[in-house]
Amino acid sequence: MLNPEAPKNKKIWIDLDNSPHVPLFLPIMKELEKRGHSVFVTTRDCFQVCSLADLHNLKHKQIGTHYGSNKLLKVLGTVWRSLQLAPTVLKEKPDLSLSHGSRSLMLLSSLLRIPTVLMFDYEHANSFPFVKAALGIAPEVIDDPGKAGNFKMGLCGYRGLKEDVYVASFMPEPSFLRTLDLDQDDIVATIRPPAMEAHYHNPESEKLFYEVIEFLGSIPDLRMVILPRNERTESEMIRRTWPKWCKERKIIVPDKALDGLNLIWYSDLVVSGGGTMNREAAALGVPVYSIFRGKIGAVDRYLAEKGRLTLIETVDDVRRRIRPIRRLKGKITDFSDRTALKDIMDAIEKVM
Repeated sequence: MLNPEAPKNKKIWIDLDNSPHVPLFLPIMKELEKRGHSVFVTTRDCFQVCSLADLHNLKHKQIGTHYGSNKLLKVLGTVWRSLQLAPTVLKEKPDLSLSHGSRSLMLLSSLLRIPTVLMFDYEHANSFPFVKAALGIAPEVIDDPGKAGNFKMGLCGYRGLKEDVYVASFMPEPSFLRTLDLDQDDIVATIRPPAMEAHYHNPESEKLFYEVIEFLGSIPDLRMVILPRNERTESEMIRRTWPKWCKERKIIVPDKALDGLNLIWYSDLVVSGGGTMNREAAALGVPVYSIFRGKIGAVDRYLAEKGRLTLIETVDDVRRRIRPIRRLKGKITDFSDRTALKDIMDAIEKVM
C-alpha cells in the first residue's frame, strides 16, 4: 500500500543566467535526479553560459540574452526574458523553480505561482521588492536576520561556500596546461576583469585591473590568462590596450570556454574583480587577490579574515601586496567534503 504522505517525484526548473551557475548546479542536478526528481534547464546567452553548458554536455534550452549596463534596459530586459521563458515553462509545468539569483525566473515564477528557491552568496545584490521566494539558501556566514523576512519560509544557511559544492568532486586534468600551450616553467596568473555591466560595479576596479596587468606584465616568465566577461568588447579592449604582450603570448585570451577549476589549479595566483573565481581559488587553496571595489559581502570578509583571500583596495596595494611567484602544485588536496551540498539539498527538500 502506498504511503499517501510520501513525497512524490517533482519536476524542477533551473535557470542558468551567469557563468558560475553552470558548475554550481551540475552536482545539485545530479543529486536531484538521484532522488527521483526530474530537471529541465534554461540558459541565458551571455558570459559564456551556453558554451560552458555545452562543455559539460548539459542539456539546456537557450532563451534570451544580456541587455547591457543601463539600469532601465536591465529591468526591461528581465521582463522581456520572463516573457520569452513563459511558453517553455508553461509547457513543462514545473513543481518548483531553482536559481542562484535569476531575476527572470523569480519574476515568472511569481506570476505563474510556482514555488521558487533562491540561492545567493552576495547579500547586497538588488532584487525585485515585490517578488518573494518560498525559501532563501545562503552561506551561513551571511548572518543577517533581516534577510529571512524576504522569504516565505525564511532563510536556510549552509556550511562552507557555494564553490565547495562542486570543488568537492574536482580532479585535476594532468594535460590541461597543454590546451593553452603553457608549460610547468611558466608562472601562470589567471585574471578575471571586473563586472563592468553589473549594478554594483565601481569604476575603481577598472583602475586596479589596469595596474595589475601593467605590474604582472613586468615579471619575467609570467603569463597572464585573462578571462573576459564579454567575449567581444572586453577581448577587443585587452588586445587593443596591450597588443605587444598579446602577440608575444604574455597575455593569453582564450578563444573558447575553459574548465575554470583546472585553470585555477594550474595557476600560481588568481586576480579577479568578481566573486566566484576568487572563492573557487580560495576553495582550492590557490593564492587569490580581489580587485572588487563594490560593497564587500560577508563571504569575502570571512575569507579575508581567515587569510584565504587578499583584498586589493588601492593602486599601491597592487605592487605591495600581490606576490607573483611560482607555487608548489604537486600535492593534490582532498576536496571531498560534501557538507555544503548536503545542507543545500536538505533545504530544497523542505520546500518540496
